[in-house]
Amino acid sequence: MMKAGVVLLAAGSSGRMGRPKLLLRWGETSIIGCQIEIWRTLGAGQIAVVCAAGDSAMRAELDRLKFSAKNRIVNDAPRRGMFSSVRCAAQWPGWDEELTHFAISLGDQPHLRVETLRALLASAATQSDKSCQPRWNGRYHHPVLLPKTVFLQLRDTRAATLKEFLGTRADDIAGCDVDDPGLDQDIDTPEDYEKVKSSSHPGPSASSEGERQRR
Repeated sequence: MMKAGVVLLAAGSSGRMGRPKLLLRWGETSIIGCQIEIWRTLGAGQIAVVCAAGDSAMRAELDRLKFSAKNRIVNDAPRRGMFSSVRCAAQWPGWDEELTHFAISLGDQPHLRVETLRALLASAATQSDKSCQPRWNGRYHHPVLLPKTVFLQLRDTRAATLKEFLGTRADDIAGCDVDDPGLDQDIDTPEDYEKVKSSSHPGPSASSEGERQRR
């Protein structure tokens, strides 16, 4: 059976937002809290959050969410960009051995439909040797789901970006066609945040199970 680990990328500076965007309110929790609950609801085998070294605000929020410290990955050089966090996750020794796949998920995608992520997992389960990405309007989007063997290649790759890395494996990527306009929406500015939040529904973070875990 497929057992997926999830990498939540949360080490960005949120420069265009002007404040830490993953700590912004989303439903009854924060954006990062919603992301954690969504992947828990989907049955992730392990969830790890990549944080910037010295980010006390993120640390405090993860503490509030009772997110285990043993599943936090520290990126000492987040200014090198998103791919540095991806590489940190691939090099991290804390992953459970039985994981078969790894989802690399942007931390600011709480608005994606749960059905989109469920379809992505189902697609990977039937094509276990393929990397999978959701495809909408003819374009591939995040998150990307990699077989373990491919994920571990990120440790030593000479690629400069995740896009470049995936480009070298284009023939091994399976598109999962979904109907989710949220894949084209970014939460980079205060205007983006208000627009996306007003057009989205709270995720599983508002569930009774999630609330019990936070109390």
